[in-house]
Amino acid sequence: MEFPDLGDHCSENSCKRLDFLPMRCDACQDIFCKDHITYANHKCMSSYKKDIQVPVCPLCNTPIPIKRGEMPDIKVGEHIDRDCQSDPAQKKRKICCFNAVTRSIL
Repeated sequence: MEFPDLGDHCSENSCKRLDFLPMRCDACQDIFCKDHITYANHKCMSSYKKDIQVPVCPLCNTPIPIKRGEMPDIKVGEHIDRDCQSDPAQKKRKICCFNAVTRSIL
């Protein structure tokens, strides 16, 4: 018994398997078999839309929001320099005031 309208072919060029329970990739919206549904297995070009990781400050464990395309290391460094509430960051921000130094010398 043939079911020509049942299932769909895998969109992976090396596969093209007729799968009766095909799955749609939530990033690129193509149809894949169970072997190629992961982003890595079908080399999904749209995986960046779904695979978003938020960097966390190593001192205060606060998530640092970044925009797409920004360097996470730079944003975490800016957070440590300006907004971080941890004790080591507070000590790092205390900068010697030039006026106080000159008064004590005179």
